[in-house]
Amino acid sequence: MRNNIVCDAHCDTVLALNRGDRKIEELSSQGHLDIPRLKKGMVDVQVFAVYIEQQYKPKRSLHRALQLIDCLLTELEKNYDSIEPAYVFGDIERITSQNKIAVILAIEGGEAIEGKLYNLRIFHRLGVRLITLTWNQRNDIADGSSHPNSKRGLTTFGRKVVKEMNRLGMLIDVSHLSESGFWDVIKTTSQPIIASHSNSYTLCPHRRNLKDEQVKAIAENGGMIGVTYVPDFLTAEKRKAAIDDVINHIDYLVKLAGIDFVGLGSDFDGCEELPVGLEGADKVYKIGEKLAQKGYTESDIDKIMGKNFLRLFQQVINP
Repeated sequence: MRNNIVCDAHCDTVLALNRGDRKIEELSSQGHLDIPRLKKGMVDVQVFAVYIEQQYKPKRSLHRALQLIDCLLTELEKNYDSIEPAYVFGDIERITSQNKIAVILAIEGGEAIEGKLYNLRIFHRLGVRLITLTWNQRNDIADGSSHPNSKRGLTTFGRKVVKEMNRLGMLIDVSHLSESGFWDVIKTTSQPIIASHSNSYTLCPHRRNLKDEQVKAIAENGGMIGVTYVPDFLTAEKRKAAIDDVINHIDYLVKLAGIDFVGLGSDFDGCEELPVGLEGADKVYKIGEKLAQKGYTESDIDKIMGKNFLRLFQQVINP
C-alpha cells in the first residue's frame, strides 16, 4: 500500500476538535482519529465532515458550519508540517508526495446552505469540496433516510443545488438521503456522485444502507460507495461487529457493482463503537491485509483503498 494513496471519504472528528476533547497532532486514547493514528494506519487522504448538530437546525446552520470550518482550518494551520487542506487533485499529489496528510473539507447536511445558492458558492470558495445533501431528517433540499417511505424526492431548490454543485465541481454525497431523493439525484446530476459512508442493504437491512439497485446506479453513474465501519450498518445480528464484516460488505459491493466503484468511508468519530480489529484510524491498513488474504490482487486493493476515490475526485472537482 505504500506505493499508493489510501483515502477515507468520511469522518466526524471536527466536532471533537471544536469541543477541545483532543488535539489533532497528539496521539489520544479518545475517539478514533488524530494525526499519529492516521499515519500509523497509512491514511494519506482524509475527508473531514462538518456535521451540523440538531440544535443548530435550521436557523443557525450556516453560522455553525462556518465556526466548525474555522476550527478545522485553524488546527491544520498549526500542524502544516504534517497535514494540509487539498482543494484540487494536484494538491493531493503535492501534499502526499511530501509525506503529509491531505484533508478534504466536507459538510454533512445541506441545512448549512440555508436555502441560498450564494452560500453554496461561498462554501466552495472556502474550500468545501463535498456536501452530504441531507442528514437523516428532512431539509429544504430533500428528505433524509429517516423518511424511508417518502415520495418527495428533491425539492425545486434541491435540483438547483445539484446542478450548481455540478457546475462548481463539488462532490454530491447521497449517504443519509431518502431513496426517492437518491433517484432524483441520479436523474438530475451530470457528474458522478458518492455515497461517502454507506453499506449494502442486502447484507444489513438498515435504512442508511443502499439497496442493490442503488448500488448499480452509482456504478453506472461512475460514482463510488465508501464502505463505513459503523456496526449498526454492518450486521443486524446481535453480536459485536468485526473487521471481517467490513470486508464482507466490500466484497459484496465489488461483486455487484465492480472493482472501480467501492472505497472506504469510515465514519470515524461518528459512532461510539467500532468493529473488533478496526477500532481507530491506526488500524485502516488491516483492511488491505484482509483483502489480500481474501485473494484480491494488489491492483484491486489499491483501487479500494484509495484509487477509486482519487479517480472520482479528479474527475469531478474543477481545478
